[in-house]
This record gives sequence, structure tokens and C-alpha cells, in this order.
Amino acid sequence: MKLLFRILITAILVLVIAKIMKGVQVDEFTTALTVAIVLGLLNFFVKPILVLFTLPVTIFTLGLFLLVINAAIILLCDHFVDGFNVSSFWTAMLFSIILSLSQSLVYQITGDTK
Repeated sequence: MKLLFRILITAILVLVIAKIMKGVQVDEFTTALTVAIVLGLLNFFVKPILVLFTLPVTIFTLGLFLLVINAAIILLCDHFVDGFNVSSFWTAMLFSIILSLSQSLVYQITGDTK
């Protein structure tokens, strides 16, 4: 139940952020649900591998390279999900930052902690 709640919250946030940001397009709510599921899967399977391979760069940049990895995950999601479009790398980076911050805020408000 907790996982379904997180997917639903992420889908709603993806829709809201896409309405606010130029350069991010989501066709409909089912597309946003698909984006939330694919982002979760990419964060679970692909992101740890990317973090491991880029560990020296991440340490050298004091963790700031993780923002680049998050943007790459968003662009991968853009590649896999039809109806979800991100115009550029910088848009993907800003989208990932806003999505992460808004998820943290919503989870704090609802009391849903990791």
C-alpha cells in the first residue's frame, strides 16, 4: 500500500511539475503513472550501477555529480516512456531537483518516511 501511495504521489507531482515547467511534457495521467513506475525501476536497478561506476567523480565533486546521474535517469525515462518529453539535459536536471524536493516535502507532510 505504501508503494502504491508513493507511485501515485510521484505521478501527481510529475503532472504538476510538467504543467509549470517549460520543456517538460506529459500527455495524460496514465503517462504520469508510467513515468513514476519507470523512474522507480530505473532508480532501483540502473542508478546504483551508475553511482558505482562514477564513484571517483562523485567523490571528487563532493556528491554534486549525483545531480548529473539524476538528470541522466530522467532522460532515460524520457527515452522509454511515450508521451513524456524532456527537451534538454538542463531541463532534466532542474526537473529532477524539483521532483526530489517536492517528493521530500510531500512525504514529510504526510508522515510517509523511508
